[in-house]
Amino acid sequence: MKKLFISLLLILAMVSTVFANSNELWEKSTLNQIIKKGVFRVAMDPGYMPFEMTSKKGGFIGFDIDLAKLMAKKMGVKLKMVAIAWDGIIPALLTDKCDIIMGGMTITQKRNLQVNFADPYIVVGQTILIRKGLVGKIKSYKDLNDPKYTISAKLGTTGDIAVKKYMPKAKARQYETEAEAVIEVGNNRVDAFVYDLPFNAIYSAQHPDKVYHLSKPFTYEPLGFAVRKGDPDFLNWINNFLHQIKGDGTYDKLYHKWFEKDDWLKQIQ
Repeated sequence: MKKLFISLLLILAMVSTVFANSNELWEKSTLNQIIKKGVFRVAMDPGYMPFEMTSKKGGFIGFDIDLAKLMAKKMGVKLKMVAIAWDGIIPALLTDKCDIIMGGMTITQKRNLQVNFADPYIVVGQTILIRKGLVGKIKSYKDLNDPKYTISAKLGTTGDIAVKKYMPKAKARQYETEAEAVIEVGNNRVDAFVYDLPFNAIYSAQHPDKVYHLSKPFTYEPLGFAVRKGDPDFLNWINNFLHQIKGDGTYDKLYHKWFEKDDWLKQIQ
C-alpha cells in the first residue's frame, strides 16, 4: 500500500511538472503574446518590389503587406509594420523588436541556424540586370565572372552571396538598398546588378532604356517567414494559414494583384 501511495505521488508530481511546463511554453508562445497584446509586429525592409514598398503617401504596400494584414485580421489584432534595415532584421527578431520577419527572406541553412522558417510561400531565384552596352556580350552569369566587370548587390542578401559564389573573379560592390545598387547600372558606373527575379523583372519593365534583364534565374530560392526558435505554436498557425489561403483562392488573387498586374506602380511613382 505504501509503495502504491508513493507511486501515485510520483505520477501526480510528473503530471504537475508536465502541466507547469505546458503552461510555461504557452505563456512564451509568440502567438499567445500577440493575442494578449492585441498587436502583430511585422518586420520588413521596404524597397523590395513587389513584396514591400513605401507608397507616395508614406504608407507600406506590397504582397507581403497584404499577407500581413490578412494574418492580423485572422488573429483579430492590430497590425504594426516595423521598417528595419536588412542587415539588422534578424537581430531585431531575436531581441523581440518584432514578432516575425515578412520581408521576402530566402530560406538558407545559415539563416536557419538563427531562426525558424515557416513553409515557403513563394519560390524565386537570382537574375541579372546588365547595362545596355553589354547586351549581346553578356548572356549569363558565367560571362560576368571576369576581373574587368563590376557587379553590384544589396548588402547581406542572397544576391550578394550569389555574386561571391558564382562570379568570384568580378569586382563586387555592396550597397545598403536595392535602389542604390541598381541605379549604378543605369548610370554605367557598374556593369551588372544581381537580385531576385520579381524585383528585376519590374525594374527592367520600368527602365527599358537603362538596363537589360537576363531573366533566367541561376539559383533556386524559396522565400519564407522567419520566427524565433522554440515556438512550434506560432509555426503551426502560420503554416495552417498558408495552406488555407492557397486552398481557398485568396493567395492566387493576391499573387495576381502584385505579380501579374502593374496598377500598383501608380502608388509608388
